[in-house]
Amino acid sequence: MTDKEFRAKMKKSPDEARREVFDEYCNYVYTIVMRRLNAHCCREDIEECVSDVFIDFFRSSERIGKRNDDLKGFISLIAERRAIDTYRRHIKNYENNTSIDEDFFAEIPSAENIVKNAERTERNALILEKVRELGEPDSTIIIQQYYYNRSPIEIGETISMTADAVRKRSLRARKRLKSMLTDADVSLGG
Repeated sequence: MTDKEFRAKMKKSPDEARREVFDEYCNYVYTIVMRRLNAHCCREDIEECVSDVFIDFFRSSERIGKRNDDLKGFISLIAERRAIDTYRRHIKNYENNTSIDEDFFAEIPSAENIVKNAERTERNALILEKVRELGEPDSTIIIQQYYYNRSPIEIGETISMTADAVRKRSLRARKRLKSMLTDADVSLGG
């Protein structure tokens, strides 16, 4: 949807225009927010952040310049900024609520393997990058299927495909992804 189309729909029926924007970009925004907040926030915080993104968009849609651009970039910018703000607020609240005596903290041995965690994080980022390289709708199908545990029926309803089509696209996408990861020398074990 372009900015011009959105404005025309807002003149006809603001509620319907908002609903269309939400339906079209909800999964996209959810993916952006989830990528930033998944390890740090609970599901309710993530969903609240997604809602805040759309509130911010609808509030600022009157103020943005009239242009004929695709709204996706503008919405993704709002989503990134809102997710970062939520992350900062969450970390700030966590730090303010945690009181650890430095001497005591130094005595607690860590069972965490920092090197292994760093390698896992780097590998996961590379896998997500390769998933994005699959293109649409394959990347959305894989993300919805494996990050959000959604069924082919649920995914199909979201992206207007049959469950069988989603299963077939998923199978092909996984084969391509496996090949891409093998080419990039990424191991999926442990």
